[in-house]
Amino acid sequence: MNPLRLHALVGAAIAALTLTGALQAQAASQAPVAARNGMVVSAQHLATRIGVDVLKRGGNAIDSAVAVGYALAVVYPAAGNLGGGGFMTIQLADGRKTFLDFREKAPLAATADMYLDKEGNVVRGLSTKGHLAVGVPGTVSGLEMAREKYGTMKRAALIAPSIALAEAGFELQQGDIDMLATATEEFKKDAATAAIFLNRGEPFKVGQKLVQKDLARTLKAVSRNGVDGFYQGPVGRAIVASSTAGKGIITQADLDQYRTRELPPIECDYRGFRVVSAPPPSSGGVVICEMLNILEGYPLKDLGFRSAQAVHYQIEAMRHAYVDRNSYLGDPDFVKNPLDRLLDKGYAEKVRAAIDPNKAGVSKDIKPGVAPHEGSNTTHYSIVDQWGNAVSVTYTLNDWFGAKVTAAGTGVLLNNEMDDFTSKIGVPNLYGLVQGEANAIAPGKRPLSSMSPTIVTRDGKPVIVVGTPGGSRIITAVLHSILNMVDYGMTVQEAVDAPRFHQQWLPDVTNVETFALSPDTRKLLEGMGHNLGVPQPANHMAAIIVGAPSIGGKPVGDNRFYGANDPRRNTGLALGY
Repeated sequence: MNPLRLHALVGAAIAALTLTGALQAQAASQAPVAARNGMVVSAQHLATRIGVDVLKRGGNAIDSAVAVGYALAVVYPAAGNLGGGGFMTIQLADGRKTFLDFREKAPLAATADMYLDKEGNVVRGLSTKGHLAVGVPGTVSGLEMAREKYGTMKRAALIAPSIALAEAGFELQQGDIDMLATATEEFKKDAATAAIFLNRGEPFKVGQKLVQKDLARTLKAVSRNGVDGFYQGPVGRAIVASSTAGKGIITQADLDQYRTRELPPIECDYRGFRVVSAPPPSSGGVVICEMLNILEGYPLKDLGFRSAQAVHYQIEAMRHAYVDRNSYLGDPDFVKNPLDRLLDKGYAEKVRAAIDPNKAGVSKDIKPGVAPHEGSNTTHYSIVDQWGNAVSVTYTLNDWFGAKVTAAGTGVLLNNEMDDFTSKIGVPNLYGLVQGEANAIAPGKRPLSSMSPTIVTRDGKPVIVVGTPGGSRIITAVLHSILNMVDYGMTVQEAVDAPRFHQQWLPDVTNVETFALSPDTRKLLEGMGHNLGVPQPANHMAAIIVGAPSIGGKPVGDNRFYGANDPRRNTGLALGY
């Protein structure tokens, strides 16, 4: 062969290999799911498909969100629920923004010291397991208010797919089995729960069907009678009877007085974008905005993704913001939340001034009353429709499978949301959060939450819809996703996939996911005084970008919506049409 020809072929082969390597390097994440007319991302594939079907039938994003909420109660019982509560952030196509708070409430018989023994110590397990841990459920009230006020479809049409799944059952896949397996021993302790989630006393296996006849009857009652079908009549009576039998304190009066609140969302600006998120009783929007305000003063993009300096500033922003979360915030009907101060850019400047660029903060030295801080398990889904309505929903039973008890005869798993209150000042809750007087238990009060259903807009139009489960780690996971897309230009899937880290003030440790930091970066951070710990259980981020796979990127064909399902849990799905 001609030597010149051989040289050219070798050169072409090397170029091809180099290009392949470059493509592989860029292809660490799959391409986001693209669609022309709308997108749904949820933690369970069957629920996602139901949501997309609603969009195809002409429903809007709120209709889809309601259908997905009911469906997850059937197919994702670890966190999807009728017996829990949550938050919904809405941005309508006409620019209106609102927030629905259907968080659980403390029963009217609740007292500040109900989980303490005679010596004043917290009784282990009392606020996390069994009927005394249960707050008054809000999910049905919230979904129905959303549908009535902002939806377009009839209730029966939105609930029908969930009734069919509960009645006929659905085939369990490995992800479903993995989730059920986390609570097998607890299921055995409650007969009503064991009858549903165990197969003749044994764990279910892949390919078997989970049938929930009682839940189907409850859903039919809601389909016929709306809110009254859940809070009144046979279902309401069964919830009260079950609570009484299990030494809980929920009465019919508690169910009668439950109402969803509509509140203005928390809003802030970050590098030309508008962040719309959850207000108290969620701490999410306030803390996300406080962290973004602090970080806006640092050139994160120039410092580089996961450089020691950028990570240091992010950890310190988290540390300072969580001091304020755990000290000042609570149910706005019971406490005055200092939102003007915490959301002020000038306040963020004072926090930045207190951050040493070369040294980790010491959490016990950063506390309320010390300048600049003046004295004072869950699931998420994201939906955007063809008209530009965007909905971000996080709702929960708190821990996986809540209090591990079911209201007998209803198929409704109950929450253990009372653990989100401050049982005793200085004593950590389920998520290790050490909280203050503002979040003390009181009758009819809603506990402080970290749930952060968030919509990011530009020029008044939604560009990012995002949220996640994960207890106290919800806030930092949402922060990471926003920084990854806005500062680092990642596609929505890359932003969701990227390993995360979390700092919540106390305990004084930063939890780091595997592969989040290189050994060299870890060494530099430890040299600054950072205490880096092991990963915590995985979140399940559900995110959508509108316009292109990345902010400022180019659309793929005529697709407008790009969805990302978190690979950390193997049950979810991003799907559009």
